[in-house]
Parts: sequence; structure tokens; C-alpha cells
Amino acid sequence: MKRSRINEIIREGDAFIRSFGFRLPPFAYWSPRELADRRPEGIVGARLGWDITDYGQGRFDELGLFLFTVRNGRAADLARGSGMLYAEKIMISRKDQLSPMHRHVVKAEDIINRGGGRLVLQLHASRADGGIDADAAVTVPCDGVERSLPASDLLSLEPGESVTLFPGIWHAFWAEGADVLIGEVSTVNDDVTDNVFAEPLGRFSSVEEDEPPLRLLVSDYDRWMAGGAG
Repeated sequence: MKRSRINEIIREGDAFIRSFGFRLPPFAYWSPRELADRRPEGIVGARLGWDITDYGQGRFDELGLFLFTVRNGRAADLARGSGMLYAEKIMISRKDQLSPMHRHVVKAEDIINRGGGRLVLQLHASRADGGIDADAAVTVPCDGVERSLPASDLLSLEPGESVTLFPGIWHAFWAEGADVLIGEVSTVNDDVTDNVFAEPLGRFSSVEEDEPPLRLLVSDYDRWMAGGAG
């Protein structure tokens, strides 16, 4: 993706989030240089912040997602069973924009329609080898009430509704009718290692630097914190 397009998506996304009365934390608005100079481990190490992805395919409007990680624990917390065991994201799925089929090995998550259009999910169970079971029904909790879906059926969430997805549940989602503001509350989040895609896709975008970044993405941190960009 071109950096200019990423900058545009950040501006549009911030305005959309604000339209629902949600406010991002102060560090969301630090300049790239301020973030690189301060290097707070609680932000950089936990990979909090902006995350714009087209899954490496260059078709963001059709295949992509806007994310901002607000808080996140560490894998070490989960390993010892104490400490910060949770994470929170705010996301935007644009109308008819697909977040592709994937599953998580470790993370359990609540996906919440915070407002806008309908959020539609396609769910699949996993086979013993981890692949998609195209024939099995799927049972998931929706706001505390279990719902069973036939294989390949669609789950539609209206604003205020949510679904809990446990590790191994394959899921893809998109917005219908209008863009959707999505909340995610989960166990510790690791987007580097804990995303398994049904198709060969990249979790993060490759960036073409056609203008300076408005904000750093979490995928920029390694390069910027190493002093590789100005």
C-alpha cells in the first residue's frame, strides 16, 4: 500500500471512530518521531497502536481491515497464568470489505458490533489437522446464548450484538449495509504468530513510502525503533 493511502485511511478511520463517541488513547496521536524518541515499552513491546492491512494483496477496499490495538498483555502473562491476560482492539470493517478466513491457535475473542451496519461472519469448525471442516456445524456463544449454525451458514450481528470465538474456529467477516465499528476483547493478542489463514496471505501490508507517515503502524515499529527511518 502507498503510505499516502494509509495516511488517508487513518484520518478517515479516526473520524469514523469519533462519530460513535469512542476516543483513542493519547499515544494514538503522537508523531512518528515522538514515538520513536520515547520508545515506551508498554506501547512498542506490546504492539499497541495503528494497524492498516490489505493482507499483502493491494486491494484494501475489497480485502482489508482497519485496526487499533488499545491494550495488550504478553505471552509470558498467559504462560504463567497471571498478570495482564487480555487485549482490546477497535476495528473498522468497510461495507463489503472482506477480512479473510482465518483462525487463531491461542487467542479467544469476543467480536462486537459497536455500531453502523450489520457485521456478517462465516464460521467453520476445525478438523483434527487444523484445516477447515466444511461439513460440521458450529456452535458459538452470542451474548451468553449458544447458537448452532449449519456448515457454511452465516452469522449476522446487528449493532450491540457479539459473538465469542474460541481458538480453532475459522472465521471471515465483512460489513453489510454500511461500515461497521467493531470491538474486540480477547486474550493476549499476537498478530505476528497467531494468525493462520486459509489462503496464503500476509498479515501485514508492504508499504510504498510515497510520503512521510502521519502515524506509525505497529508493523513500522521494528524499523523505526532501530533507527532505520527518519
